[in-house]
Amino acid sequence: MKELRIIGLLITDRIKEAGQMQMALTKYAHVIKSRLGFHEVSEEVCSRVGVVILQLAGSMEECKKLEDELALIGGLEIQRMVFTV
Repeated sequence: MKELRIIGLLITDRIKEAGQMQMALTKYAHVIKSRLGFHEVSEEVCSRVGVVILQLAGSMEECKKLEDELALIGGLEIQRMVFTV
């Protein structure tokens, strides 16, 4: 059996935390299979809150290192999903 690992990131202030988060994602790009990010945008406002969904691939150790580094960033909430396929 194989595991499909997904983590969701809620960024409470994109302007403040996006740079640090991007540095961590770049550092661990080798364990990120897919990435989807979005935030609310309208003519009047560009939301400071954002969501990123990552599908992880690679060793559990490297994925854990990525999660640990992301957990150090203030204003970032992490949720995990694991599917067995």
